[in-house]
Amino acid sequence: MCIPAPAKVNIGLRVLKKRADGFHNIESIFQTLDFSDELRIHRIPQKKCVVSCAQMLLPRENTLTKTYSAFCAETNIDFGVEIELNKVLPAGGGLGGGSSDGASLLKGLADLAEIQLTDSLADAVAEKVGSDVFFFLHSGFFQKGRGCALVSGRGEIVEAIEPRTDLSFLLVFPGVHSSTKEAYSLVDKAYESGLEVSCPDFSELKRFYYGLIGAWKFANSFTPVLINKYPLIGQALRDVLECGADWADMSGSGATVFGVFKSEADAKKAALKCQKKWKCVLTH
Repeated sequence: MCIPAPAKVNIGLRVLKKRADGFHNIESIFQTLDFSDELRIHRIPQKKCVVSCAQMLLPRENTLTKTYSAFCAETNIDFGVEIELNKVLPAGGGLGGGSSDGASLLKGLADLAEIQLTDSLADAVAEKVGSDVFFFLHSGFFQKGRGCALVSGRGEIVEAIEPRTDLSFLLVFPGVHSSTKEAYSLVDKAYESGLEVSCPDFSELKRFYYGLIGAWKFANSFTPVLINKYPLIGQALRDVLECGADWADMSGSGATVFGVFKSEADAKKAALKCQKKWKCVLTH
């Protein structure tokens, strides 16, 4: 079977101060995009997970192998899979590529095993794989082909909402790789020095999301600290705004920058300008 694994963007991302267990709570709106990896999954009799990817060298243990192992532990299936991963989403780009790959594999494994992918089964696997996996499983993507949700906790609390379909997104890749661990460390240091990013209250996120883009007050707690360390991110962000984006920020813990446009024509014009300087993708 062939299954897409879509990118997501964070429309606003508030990182709260570190919890006693070392994790952070977040508050955000996640939305999937029509820009995705693709998984071709073949069932094999040997109980193992074999992954091939032409675009990059994957570590021996990766999101896909973790997902397979977790699914086996929960279901006791007796077959294996060979997976051809067509990797389009940049690794470490803040677009949730690895988590999306894991969620899509989980959906494929359940279908191959003819097992209902219940919420409890999905959550048990996601807990072992990664926090963003919860979003892809519960956002409505597999039911509607597009997902959107209010996300809180460590990322495991997902309230699906109706996604806007009138927006165009221009993704710009500054060529910077920022690890999630590094990004959280920089935010913690910023909080220790008294710096915090002003973000709307969680209860207000949905209202802003459905309102005029020009009135959006979303902010990403990672953006200022990442720009301070990687000026290219700031340059990309300024360029997207100068090209006419109605709103722009960084996605996740970086380093992908994206602009939001209410007019597809304006988004296409901006893409033509930005591609002269940056690697970019226009999507919805």
